Amino acid sequence: MSACEDLAAAPRDLAPLPPLDGCADCLAQGRRDWVHLRLCLDCGRIGCCDFSPQRHATAHFHNSSHPVIRSYEPGEDWRWCYVHELMG
Repeated sequence: MSACEDLAAAPRDLAPLPPLDGCADCLAQGRRDWVHLRLCLDCGRIGCCDFSPQRHATAHFHNSSHPVIRSYEPGEDWRWCYVHELMG
């Protein structure tokens, strides 16, 4: 695996912003149809994964340029860099 400065610089964890029980954008739209949740390690925003209809985590990356997310699923601790398309 190649080195990724974004993964190296990102915290292992970050306190999530409310709401804590789902994708912030989906909940704001009155939706609960996400598949998995992702946590932005730059700002703490929770978004839905690319298997979800709305793909809010990726949309957040494109709008904010925050490069690294981690899984917000119980028992998972992997991280992903959108810029370098690397898992860490």
